[in-house]
Amino acid sequence: MLRAEGLHVSFPGRHGGDTARAVDGVDLDLRAGEIVALVGESGCGKTTLARSLLGLLPPTAGRVTFDGRPLDYSSGALRTYRKRVQLVLQDPSGSLNPRHTVYDAVAEGLRIHRYGGDERAAVAEALSRAGLRPAERFFQRYPHELSGGQRQRVVIAGALVLEPKLLVADEPVASLDASVRGEILALLLRLRDELDLSALVVTHDLGLAWNIADRVAVMYLGRIVETGSVEQVLSAPRHPYTQALLSVLPDAPGEPVVLAGEPPDPSRISAGCRFHARCPVLASGEAERAGVADACLTRDPEILGGGGEEQAACH
Repeated sequence: MLRAEGLHVSFPGRHGGDTARAVDGVDLDLRAGEIVALVGESGCGKTTLARSLLGLLPPTAGRVTFDGRPLDYSSGALRTYRKRVQLVLQDPSGSLNPRHTVYDAVAEGLRIHRYGGDERAAVAEALSRAGLRPAERFFQRYPHELSGGQRQRVVIAGALVLEPKLLVADEPVASLDASVRGEILALLLRLRDELDLSALVVTHDLGLAWNIADRVAVMYLGRIVETGSVEQVLSAPRHPYTQALLSVLPDAPGEPVVLAGEPPDPSRISAGCRFHARCPVLASGEAERAGVADACLTRDPEILGGGGEEQAACH
């Protein structure tokens, strides 16, 4: 359904500084009815990649295709595209206008796209699908009158009202209490089954990825370094970065792997594997014993394909 091919997104440095390569060569496929989790630490390029897939940031190089057609960045084409691909933001309080009622918040997309049907019925159906029933009871409420979970359901209803085929959810439960998180994740899974929705879920929470995703793509310094089914990647990770992420979970066996150094700078990507400066396999001498230490330092692993097979960008 959605494909990124050789995608690059760069930002010029301030005052002539080095260009920041926020997304630095990404291939990613998303199939109909599939949920893909895009995981990685803060600053790795997850949100920039998601914004580019939505057409909010035109790529510096590469392309995005939807239903086999390259994304057109003209205003009319983007309007049509965004009716089929909707965004769910992290903070429902920041996503909703405090001066708008729930009805107006959900109906806004219909008005922008000049919906010709029964607006009231469409809003009521979207709220009901999002788990706010009876929907009419919420029409005249304002965001401050709702709980955090209810506000996130309103945001989801605002995305559903246009009957999209794909949701891009950026940390959809990060700001919610643990008890509410499960409800929202269950809602997303139910919507996938009922509406045949696809979803790209951007998160740093590996537990969320395990509970909701069919596939996982692990991102580091602008590039996907491991991808595959959620069971394969999270049960038997092959890339040292993924192994380190999983090692700090509360129920992980063995000692946590604490990565040395600061998170990398996308304007100063060194030669070789982009993880080598923090790689515990290289630091322990294991890479040298395997005869790949020189490759780690001098040769960049190939960009992973965007399909569903298990892959890791590690020498």
